[in-house]
Amino acid sequence: MNDLNNLIFVDCEANGKCPSMGKLTEFGAVAYPSKATFHGVLVERKPDTENPEFKIETGIVFDEKEVFEKFNAWLQEVTGGENPKFVSDNPAFDWQWINDGFHRTIGNNPFGYSARRIGDFYAGLVGDFKDASSWKRLRITKHDHHPVHDAMGNVEAFERLLKGERPKK
Repeated sequence: MNDLNNLIFVDCEANGKCPSMGKLTEFGAVAYPSKATFHGVLVERKPDTENPEFKIETGIVFDEKEVFEKFNAWLQEVTGGENPKFVSDNPAFDWQWINDGFHRTIGNNPFGYSARRIGDFYAGLVGDFKDASSWKRLRITKHDHHPVHDAMGNVEAFERLLKGERPKK
């Protein structure tokens, strides 16, 4: 396998469909292969007492510029100053929030203008263009909409795919 250093698996939580219609509330990132983590919180959320899987905003808002500056510093640290590569289970959603946040706060996006989708990687591995979701059964960490947990589960599934594991059908 080619050099897979500096992959950063990202998951975003937001209260809208896109940056012009909502707000990024928090995001998580996991570096591969080190599994170092970053949790960016922009709007504090807590589990709804009636439905713990659903999170409600507390009204506490954090400085977006500060959060993205810390994320940028973390990226530089975990990649040794090399270009990070954005990986997600849904980059069409996740990347837009991170791109928007970086450009508005620090003026550039260290990920550049592209991202990788785990489902496409998996579909290519198994030779089935339509099967872009079965890989999710290889997650170990529960997908619970905590962005660090969700990104970690994606890293775990990715590692298992690299070792030749395939989900049971």
